[in-house]
Amino acid sequence: MANSLKTFAIRALWALKIPYLPEVFRAVVKGPYTVDFPFGETVDTGAYRGAAVWDEDVCIGCGACAEVCPADAIAMEDDIESSPPMRRFKLRYDKCIFCGHCHYNCPPEDGIYQTTNWDLATYDRAESYTTVEKELLLCDRCGGVVGAKDHIKWVAKRLGPKAYANPGLALTVEGGLVSAPQPAGTAEGRANIMRVLCPHCRRVVVFEEIT
Repeated sequence: MANSLKTFAIRALWALKIPYLPEVFRAVVKGPYTVDFPFGETVDTGAYRGAAVWDEDVCIGCGACAEVCPADAIAMEDDIESSPPMRRFKLRYDKCIFCGHCHYNCPPEDGIYQTTNWDLATYDRAESYTTVEKELLLCDRCGGVVGAKDHIKWVAKRLGPKAYANPGLALTVEGGLVSAPQPAGTAEGRANIMRVLCPHCRRVVVFEEIT
Protein backbone atom coordinates (compact mmCIF):
# COMPACT_ATOMS: atom_id res chain seq x y z
CA MET A 1 0.00 0.00 0.00
CA ALA A 2 2.83 2.36 0.92
CA ASN A 3 4.57 1.70 -2.39
CA SER A 4 1.38 2.41 -4.28
CA LEU A 5 0.94 5.75 -2.49
CA LYS A 6 4.57 6.65 -3.19
CA THR A 7 4.17 5.84 -6.88
CA PHE A 8 0.96 7.86 -7.04
CA ALA A 9 2.66 10.86 -5.38
CA ILE A 10 5.58 10.79 -7.83
CA ARG A 11 3.26 10.62 -10.81
CA ALA A 12 1.17 13.46 -9.42
CA LEU A 13 4.26 15.65 -9.04
CA TRP A 14 5.31 14.93 -12.63
CA ALA A 15 1.79 15.72 -13.80
CA LEU A 16 1.98 19.09 -12.04
CA LYS A 17 5.40 19.76 -13.71
CA ILE A 18 6.92 20.37 -10.28
CA PRO A 19 10.42 19.21 -11.38
CA TYR A 20 10.41 21.90 -14.09
CA LEU A 21 9.76 24.80 -11.70
CA PRO A 22 13.50 25.58 -11.18
CA GLU A 23 13.93 25.80 -14.96
CA VAL A 24 10.92 28.12 -15.17
CA PHE A 25 12.37 30.45 -12.54
CA ARG A 26 15.76 30.52 -14.31
CA ALA A 27 14.06 31.42 -17.60
CA VAL A 28 12.14 34.25 -15.89
CA VAL A 29 15.29 35.71 -14.34
CA LYS A 30 17.76 35.19 -17.25
CA GLY A 31 15.35 35.71 -20.10
CA PRO A 32 14.69 33.47 -23.14
CA TYR A 33 17.42 31.37 -24.76
CA THR A 34 16.37 32.35 -28.27
CA VAL A 35 17.89 35.32 -30.10
CA ASP A 36 15.98 38.44 -31.06
CA PHE A 37 16.49 37.98 -34.82
CA PRO A 38 16.07 40.01 -36.96
CA PHE A 39 15.76 42.90 -34.52
CA GLY A 40 18.86 42.27 -32.45
CA GLU A 41 22.47 41.33 -33.12
CA THR A 42 23.07 37.61 -33.63
CA VAL A 43 26.51 36.16 -33.02
CA ASP A 44 27.34 32.85 -34.70
CA THR A 45 28.98 30.03 -32.79
CA GLY A 46 32.05 29.93 -35.02
CA ALA A 47 31.24 26.45 -36.35
CA TYR A 48 28.20 27.44 -38.38
CA ARG A 49 28.23 26.33 -42.03
CA GLY A 50 26.96 29.34 -43.90
CA ALA A 51 27.03 30.45 -47.53
CA ALA A 52 29.73 28.87 -49.69
CA VAL A 53 31.83 31.18 -51.86
CA TRP A 54 34.64 30.67 -54.36
CA ASP A 55 38.12 32.11 -53.93
CA GLU A 56 38.91 33.11 -57.51
CA ASP A 57 42.66 33.08 -56.86
CA VAL A 58 42.61 29.54 -55.44
CA CYS A 59 39.85 27.89 -57.53
CA ILE A 60 41.25 25.91 -60.47
CA GLY A 61 37.95 25.40 -62.30
CA CYS A 62 38.12 21.60 -62.19
CA GLY A 63 34.40 21.16 -61.56
CA ALA A 64 34.75 18.79 -58.59
CA CYS A 65 32.36 20.93 -56.54
CA ALA A 66 29.64 20.61 -59.16
CA GLU A 67 30.19 16.85 -59.44
CA VAL A 68 29.79 16.11 -55.72
CA CYS A 69 26.97 18.55 -54.89
CA PRO A 70 24.10 16.31 -53.67
CA ALA A 71 21.52 19.07 -54.14
CA ASP A 72 22.64 19.88 -57.70
CA ALA A 73 23.00 23.49 -56.56
CA ILE A 74 26.18 24.14 -58.58
CA ALA A 75 25.89 24.45 -62.36
CA MET A 76 28.93 24.33 -64.66
CA GLU A 77 28.84 25.61 -68.23
CA ASP A 78 31.59 25.74 -70.86
CA ASP A 79 31.32 28.63 -73.31
CA ILE A 80 33.80 27.95 -76.11
CA GLU A 81 32.33 30.66 -78.33
CA SER A 82 33.35 33.51 -76.04
CA SER A 83 36.70 35.23 -76.39
CA PRO A 84 38.54 33.88 -74.52
CA PRO A 85 36.57 30.65 -73.98
CA MET A 86 35.34 30.44 -70.39
CA ARG A 87 34.02 27.89 -67.90
CA ARG A 88 31.36 29.41 -65.67
CA PHE A 89 30.10 28.15 -62.32
CA LYS A 90 26.91 29.25 -60.57
CA LEU A 91 25.97 28.28 -57.02
CA ARG A 92 22.31 28.79 -56.14
CA TYR A 93 21.79 29.35 -52.43
CA ASP A 94 18.08 28.60 -52.71
CA LYS A 95 19.01 24.99 -53.62
CA CYS A 96 22.12 24.62 -51.46
CA ILE A 97 21.75 22.43 -48.34
CA PHE A 98 25.00 23.77 -46.81
CA CYS A 99 26.45 20.27 -46.41
CA GLY A 100 30.04 21.33 -47.14
CA HIS A 101 30.79 18.56 -49.68
CA CYS A 102 32.00 21.14 -52.21
CA HIS A 103 34.64 22.32 -49.75
CA TYR A 104 35.63 18.85 -48.52
CA ASN A 105 36.18 17.61 -52.09
CA CYS A 106 37.94 20.68 -53.50
CA PRO A 107 41.37 19.55 -54.83
CA PRO A 108 43.18 22.78 -53.81
CA GLU A 109 41.16 22.61 -50.54
CA ASP A 110 40.04 26.24 -50.36
CA GLY A 111 38.95 26.95 -53.93
CA ILE A 112 35.43 27.00 -52.50
CA TYR A 113 34.76 27.32 -48.79
CA GLN A 114 31.92 28.04 -46.40
CA THR A 115 31.60 31.36 -44.63
CA THR A 116 29.60 32.13 -41.49
CA ASN A 117 27.21 34.29 -43.50
CA TRP A 118 23.86 32.69 -42.76
CA ASP A 119 21.47 35.61 -43.31
CA LEU A 120 20.60 34.98 -46.96
CA ALA A 121 16.94 35.97 -46.86
CA THR A 122 15.73 37.77 -49.99
CA TYR A 123 12.50 38.70 -51.70
CA ASP A 124 13.79 37.44 -55.06
CA ARG A 125 15.21 33.92 -55.33
CA ALA A 126 16.86 34.84 -58.64
CA GLU A 127 19.27 37.07 -56.70
CA SER A 128 20.38 34.30 -54.35
CA TYR A 129 23.51 32.99 -56.06
CA THR A 130 27.24 33.46 -56.51
CA THR A 131 29.46 32.81 -59.54
CA VAL A 132 33.03 32.32 -60.66
CA GLU A 133 34.55 31.81 -64.10
CA LYS A 134 37.79 30.35 -65.38
CA GLU A 135 39.48 30.53 -68.77
CA LEU A 136 39.37 27.29 -70.77
CA LEU A 137 42.12 25.53 -72.63
CA LEU A 138 41.04 24.20 -76.04
CA CYS A 139 42.50 21.40 -78.12
CA ASP A 140 44.87 22.70 -80.81
CA ARG A 141 43.59 20.07 -83.23
CA CYS A 142 39.79 19.94 -82.88
CA GLY A 143 38.99 22.95 -80.72
CA GLY A 144 37.35 20.79 -78.02
CA VAL A 145 37.64 21.47 -74.31
CA VAL A 146 40.76 20.14 -72.61
CA GLY A 147 40.06 21.76 -69.25
CA ALA A 148 40.42 24.98 -67.32
CA LYS A 149 43.87 26.53 -67.73
CA ASP A 150 44.33 26.87 -63.97
CA HIS A 151 43.45 23.19 -63.54
CA ILE A 152 46.06 22.06 -66.08
CA LYS A 153 48.68 24.28 -64.47
CA TRP A 154 47.77 22.94 -61.01
CA VAL A 155 48.20 19.33 -62.21
CA ALA A 156 51.57 20.14 -63.80
CA LYS A 157 52.76 21.80 -60.60
CA ARG A 158 51.68 18.81 -58.50
CA LEU A 159 53.52 16.39 -60.79
CA GLY A 160 56.73 18.37 -60.77
CA PRO A 161 59.40 16.88 -63.10
CA LYS A 162 57.01 14.05 -64.03
CA ALA A 163 54.91 16.56 -65.95
CA TYR A 164 57.48 16.45 -68.76
CA ALA A 165 56.29 12.92 -69.62
CA ASN A 166 53.14 14.47 -71.10
CA PRO A 167 53.60 16.94 -73.99
CA GLY A 168 50.58 19.02 -73.01
CA LEU A 169 51.76 19.33 -69.41
CA ALA A 170 55.31 20.00 -70.58
CA LEU A 171 54.02 22.95 -72.57
CA THR A 172 52.21 24.09 -69.44
CA VAL A 173 55.40 24.02 -67.39
CA GLU A 174 57.18 26.03 -70.08
CA GLY A 175 54.34 28.53 -70.32
CA GLY A 176 53.37 27.53 -73.85
CA LEU A 177 49.62 27.08 -73.41
CA VAL A 178 48.12 28.51 -76.60
CA SER A 179 44.64 27.75 -77.90
CA ALA A 180 44.85 27.70 -81.70
CA PRO A 181 42.59 25.09 -83.38
CA GLN A 182 44.25 23.39 -86.32
CA PRO A 183 42.62 23.94 -89.74
CA ALA A 184 40.47 21.04 -90.95
CA GLY A 185 42.24 18.64 -93.28
CA THR A 186 45.71 19.32 -91.92
CA ALA A 187 47.82 16.18 -92.13
CA GLU A 188 48.83 14.45 -88.95
CA GLY A 189 52.50 14.25 -88.20
CA ARG A 190 55.28 14.25 -85.64
CA ALA A 191 54.88 18.01 -85.14
CA ASN A 192 51.42 17.46 -83.66
CA ILE A 193 52.89 15.42 -80.81
CA MET A 194 54.08 18.63 -79.15
CA ARG A 195 50.69 20.34 -79.14
CA VAL A 196 48.02 20.82 -76.53
CA LEU A 197 45.50 18.11 -77.42
CA CYS A 198 42.34 16.65 -75.92
CA PRO A 199 42.47 12.93 -74.97
CA HIS A 200 40.78 11.84 -78.21
CA CYS A 201 43.11 13.81 -80.49
CA ARG A 202 46.11 12.68 -78.45
CA ARG A 203 45.19 9.04 -79.14
CA VAL A 204 44.73 9.75 -82.86
CA VAL A 205 48.05 11.57 -83.20
CA VAL A 206 50.00 8.94 -81.24
CA PHE A 207 48.37 6.13 -83.27
CA GLU A 208 49.30 7.85 -86.53
CA GLU A 209 52.85 8.30 -85.31
CA ILE A 210 53.47 4.71 -84.23
CA THR A 211 51.87 3.24 -87.38
